[in-house]
Parts: sequence; structure tokens; C-alpha cells
Amino acid sequence: MLTRQTRAQKVFNAFNYAFMIVVCLLCLVPFIHILALSLSDNAAVSGGLVKLWPVRFTLEPYRYVLDRDAFWRAFGITLQRTLLGTLLNVMLVILLAYPLSKTKEKLRTRSLYVWMFFFTMLFNGGLIPSYILIKELGIMDTLWALVLPGAVTVFNVILMLNFFRQVPEEMEDAANIDGAGHWRTLWQIYVPVSMPAIATITLFCLVGHWNAWFDGLIFMRNADKYPLQSYLQTIVVEFNFQTMSATEAERLAKLNDRSVKSAQMLVAAVPILLVYPFLQRYFVSGIRLGSVKG
Repeated sequence: MLTRQTRAQKVFNAFNYAFMIVVCLLCLVPFIHILALSLSDNAAVSGGLVKLWPVRFTLEPYRYVLDRDAFWRAFGITLQRTLLGTLLNVMLVILLAYPLSKTKEKLRTRSLYVWMFFFTMLFNGGLIPSYILIKELGIMDTLWALVLPGAVTVFNVILMLNFFRQVPEEMEDAANIDGAGHWRTLWQIYVPVSMPAIATITLFCLVGHWNAWFDGLIFMRNADKYPLQSYLQTIVVEFNFQTMSATEAERLAKLNDRSVKSAQMLVAAVPILLVYPFLQRYFVSGIRLGSVKG
């Protein structure tokens, strides 16, 4: 039965709508400003004339970014890293969270393992030991140097095991009666009913691998093997001209550095912006359901 809203409820709802509109605008304004900078010419950007609308429209910053072979090479490396790293992350998280989601009666050392993994969230070996380890393993300048160090994300494991613990035990008992082992129970019962949590950690892994840049600078000694964000860092932050030809350096000198930075940031953000809408409907429910129990 529908009830008529009181005057106070109407005022409260109007305030909520107005507040959310203001918050949305605050989130969009910086993005719109960056877009305007990337589409404006050198003189307009240098003179501080660009606000929320392009001044003297030009696509030259985008042409410069997209014409570089180094950009597409770095893009390909990041794409490989994101696909391989995300697949490895999700697989290991599922395989680790399943046994840790069991009770102490079924896995006596569960608490010990949980605390061991939780300890790694608070402390790590540091940059120098990590570098030495990667070097001694012989995987410097390879894709594995970017993927293996963060193969198991403990936060995602905790999120996943809490979700698994909410799966009714009766479903597992019925599978055991039918003769299913742990492997079959995991992939035919737990995984299908846990898609919101899996989609959530998949999104975390995708964004994490796509945006990572520091490990590329550390573990890749050859600039030609930089992932996209590491490559952009050398251009956007350091403006390293050593990796450019004379023609490219001359062309870049005619552009405003803020325009080039803005164009590269937008190009790098597009793939994640395209993926996010497909996983967004799972995101809130995955976080909420996966954080109920400890």
C-alpha cells in the first residue's frame, strides 16, 4: 500500500537529490577539465584559458600519443599483463579461499593459515629483498616479474572466503552424498553461486594490474618492455626525451605538456571505463556480502 509522503519527507528527498547531483558534478568536473585540456592548442593551455571547454580545438595531442609505436608496444604489454595477472589472481584466490572457508572441525589449522596470510597484509619483505628475489629467479625483464609478486592478494582472499562461508552447508552435504569431491564441489557449487564476489575481485585485479606502474620501472631494465603506465610515467612525469627520436622530440616541443599528459591519461583510462559497467552491478553486492563474517 502506497503512503503519502509528508512535507518533511519531501524536503529530505529533495535535499538528498540535490546533494547527490552536487557530488556527481564534483566528480565529473576534473574529468571534463582534463578532456578540455587534451583538446586545446598549446597557446590556449599555456595562457590558462582552458576551463571546461576546449579552446581552439585540436586533436594533435592524441595524434602524438597514438602515432608512437612505443605507446602501442606498452599497451600490448599491459594488456597481456592484465589478462594473465587477473586470471592468475582469481584462480589462486578461489583455490585458497575455499579451504580457508571451512570450519576448524574440517580444517584444524585454519586459524594458523589465516593469521599467516593476514600477517602479510601488515608486513612485507620490502623493495630491496623483492628486487633480489626477482633477480635471483631470473625473471627480470619478463612478464612474470610483473605478475608473480602480487599473485595472491590477501584482501581478496578474505573477501572470497567470507563469501564462501555464507554458502549453505546443506548444498555441500548434498554434493558429498552424491559422491562429489572437494574439486567438483568447488567448481560446480561454490563458484556459480559466488559470481558477485568473483566479479568484484576480478574488477579489483583488473584495475590494479592496469594502473600499476612502479613495478615496471623496478623490474624492467629495458624501456621497450615497460607496461603502459610505466611508459606514461616516463613521459608524463619525467618527460624523458632519451627514448624519443629527433622528429618526435621536435613534435612534442610544439605541444603543451599538460595537453599531452591529459591525452595520455584519458587514453589509458578508456579500457577500464569500458569494462567497469559490465561488472558494476556485481560490485556493491559482492563487497557487502563478502564482508559480513570474519
